[in-house]
Amino acid sequence: MSLLILGLALFLGVHFFTTLRSTRAAVIGRLGDAAYKGIYSLLSAAGLLLIFIGFGSYRSAGYVQVWNPPSLFHPIALVLLWFAFVALTAAYAPPSRIKSLLRHPMLVGVKAWALSHLLVNGDLGSMLVFGGLLAWAVYDRIALKRRGDTGAPPVGWSINDLLVVGLGTVAYVAMFWLHDSLIGVTAA
Repeated sequence: MSLLILGLALFLGVHFFTTLRSTRAAVIGRLGDAAYKGIYSLLSAAGLLLIFIGFGSYRSAGYVQVWNPPSLFHPIALVLLWFAFVALTAAYAPPSRIKSLLRHPMLVGVKAWALSHLLVNGDLGSMLVFGGLLAWAVYDRIALKRRGDTGAPPVGWSINDLLVVGLGTVAYVAMFWLHDSLIGVTAA
């Protein structure tokens, strides 16, 4: 559990640091943009690796069940998860109406993904991972709003919206096949 917590602290700490704009600017001024991005990426990757290793270690030692989610949450989680894949696709796709409506689609996707997992996993490790990432995404969206970052500019509906929904849906369906081999837990 300690590796999991250390990984979360490192990953979320690095991402929290980026919201401290004046401190971040001072560090970039001292190190340079490329060095800052390199260190940021390295620390983020190390945090993710520690989360994966820590969660795997936690799972092999046995789950610490905190609560038992009701079965009616499962279909809600599946819909939220599909929405998360569409939102994440919108974040990295060309401009679309979906992207502009969500403003910060990556954060919306992370929130939906984390919430979907919190609805169906009542163990302590899952609550730490998904709760921590949900809290970070909520905090980051508030930080962006305070900075005046309005997100994606408004655009009309286009073929890009069909692309976003289509690719997001394909990724969602692929998750059912890949989740067990990558994560070790069946998704359905």
